[in-house]
Parts: sequence; C-alpha cells; structure tokens
Amino acid sequence: MTSLGDLLGRITRLIDDAGIRYMVVGSLASSFHGEPRQTRDIDLVIDPQAEALRRFVDRLPPDELYADSGAAAEALERRTSFNVIEINTGWKVDLIVRRDRPFSLEELRRRIPVHLLGTDAFLATPEDTIISKLEWASEGASEQQLRDVAAILETQGDSLDREYLHRWIRALGVEDAWERARNLAKPA
Repeated sequence: MTSLGDLLGRITRLIDDAGIRYMVVGSLASSFHGEPRQTRDIDLVIDPQAEALRRFVDRLPPDELYADSGAAAEALERRTSFNVIEINTGWKVDLIVRRDRPFSLEELRRRIPVHLLGTDAFLATPEDTIISKLEWASEGASEQQLRDVAAILETQGDSLDREYLHRWIRALGVEDAWERARNLAKPA
C-alpha cells in the first residue's frame, strides 16, 4: 500500500519533471511547523505555465494516478484548484494554482527545502503557513485552521518573523482571525 510520503514523493517528482514550481501547504505544512495531526490528503500550491501543466497531467500513470485534464486547464485559467487521486488508496492531492497577487508571489519565493515524510520537497515557511491559514479561517473554513496557527505560534515562538507576519496580516485584512488564533495559543 502506498504511504502518504510515497504519494508526496511521486507527485513532487512529476511536478519537478514538468518544470513546475510548487510548495507544500495546508495540514502537512502546519504539522511540520507546529503540532502534527492526521491527514489523508496533500495540498500543493503550483505555479505552472499551460504547456508544463499539460505535460504533468499527461505523465500521470493512468492506472495509478487520476486527474481530469479539463479540470486542470480550467484551474489554470481561473487560478483555482484541481485534484489528483491515487487510485488504490483514494488519497487526494489538491493542486492549487498560485493566485495572481503580491502575497502569493512572495509566499512562493520564500518556500524552503525540507525533508518531509521521507521526501525532499519545498514547503511554505511557518509565517506563510500562518497567513494562509488565517485567510482560510476568515473565509469561513473550520476552526481547525486557527488551532493550526496557534500550534505554529507555540512551536516556533520567537523564531517567527513578526514584522513579516504583521505586514501581510494587515495587508490581507485577517486581523480578527489573527487575534482569535493568538487567544488559542498557550503562553510560552
């Protein structure tokens, strides 16, 4: 049976081979930077050109990994997301096309190389993981987003770039979610 780490390795190799920049985000990123928690999916921000995205989808082994090429093309056009499904396990990889805005450009530029689940991969920084999770929480996503932020705050403590955090928290208008997450964090 494929492990989540095996799936991450396969997908990131295929993405690299297609010439697409990416970074791991979501629960894998918050687990890496904060408190580990169970997940059965992988979230990746990708920054593809149309030809590279077609190359990636075309190279997926059809008996092992499924993605709808039309959904991928639409996600690129609309700057949304599409899925790759691991057929044997049903595990899902959400491929999120990078949004066209300054924060998303900066977030991808700041990605860091890490060893995650047995795979060398690029990961969103703790600060950018916090900011993204605050956005999700502000858009009505589950309270889990705020608990993830609180865990990163507790784990990373003084190593976080607070100036960077505050600049983007203000720019993106997620101050309320930031205060709620900070209230959940246990004092150091």
